[in-house]
Amino acid sequence: MHRTAVLSGLGNGAPRGSCSNRNNPSCTSLEQVNAATISDVTTLRRASTCALTITGGTETGHASGTYSHWNGYKIDFSPTSCVGNYITGSFTRIANRCDGAARYRSSAGNVYAREGNHWDVTFCWGSAACTKAARA
Repeated sequence: MHRTAVLSGLGNGAPRGSCSNRNNPSCTSLEQVNAATISDVTTLRRASTCALTITGGTETGHASGTYSHWNGYKIDFSPTSCVGNYITGSFTRIANRCDGAARYRSSAGNVYAREGNHWDVTFCWGSAACTKAARA
């Protein structure tokens, strides 16, 4: 089943300008997103009971790195009050990112950074190296 269909079936908003060509920076692609990332997105959806609108996936145009959007570790979400209240009320506040973005860490090691117009989430699946990298 296509990853977008899996997410839409859980009550998430459709990815912005959803497309399968991840070389197109003007639309959101979930092509080659990690299956564990999708699993953690569905866990977030169920635990928060919030609708999640994906605004960034594996498309080109994001920062590079091992635990990057391109490599399937990161997803961006619209910053609704429901999502924001769940993240800030459920996860541990950690030091701001070097660009000033406020960050929160889940018990699973996922890191949620509040950027200007979205939540930038690194799904680490328990990897200490990933969580450490997402703290930079």
